[in-house]
Amino acid sequence: MTTELLYGRNAVREALRARRRELRRLVISRSVQESGIIADIIRLAEQAGVPVERIERQALDRQLRDANHQGVMLESGPYPYVELDECLKAAAERREAALLLLLDHLQDPQNIGTLLRTAEAVGCHGVVIPGRRAAEITPAVVNASSGAVEHLRIAMVTNLAQTIEELQRAGIWVAGLEQDEEAKDIDAVDLDLPLALVIGAEGTGIARLVRERCDFLVRLPIVGQIGSLNAAVAGSIAIYHAWRQRFRSVTE
Repeated sequence: MTTELLYGRNAVREALRARRRELRRLVISRSVQESGIIADIIRLAEQAGVPVERIERQALDRQLRDANHQGVMLESGPYPYVELDECLKAAAERREAALLLLLDHLQDPQNIGTLLRTAEAVGCHGVVIPGRRAAEITPAVVNASSGAVEHLRIAMVTNLAQTIEELQRAGIWVAGLEQDEEAKDIDAVDLDLPLALVIGAEGTGIARLVRERCDFLVRLPIVGQIGSLNAAVAGSIAIYHAWRQRFRSVTE
């Protein structure tokens, strides 16, 4: 039976709010004040029937090593991945054009967490990650996303290029975010359509086979001396831009 140790106040609170995992035990450091968000965490645990244990901070440090746990840890089951169809079904149920985020072999938990937090903030219907040579949804990713990942539908697939073809058959347009001459400025492209946005790995960008299957490429206009942004910043701007186009079309 796999046990994951979630840590950080926001991450633990959102896991308890979402109740998508098997929740086994909440551990609180005796040195923290049980007020504010800590009080909220304890209340959520009690409502979910999760045992609460208080231990010395040093014991928590030993269990979580160098993690910035903020005096709280949640023992849980593994992350509940979904099938790709569930992401498309969510869009249909909300009567919205699908908005998906595809992460092409990103490995840095902080970058992934930032992208997932943005995806949740703009109401993405799902996120797709490859099952090999990429970071999975680990406790570090949960913490980096401030727990946002607990509210997202994330599908882990064997082959991202084949998944793109499956999405295209379902009527989804696939856009790759690349900072090169073949890409169009994102402001000049209509993104108010069923869309999957592909974000490439740090440094290497989108893999060749994945790029070849994209319907089009977009880039962020940059006027400064630095020629590019990192994956988390660029991807967050792009997915937010796509959402803003949809938001404007609804409100105008």
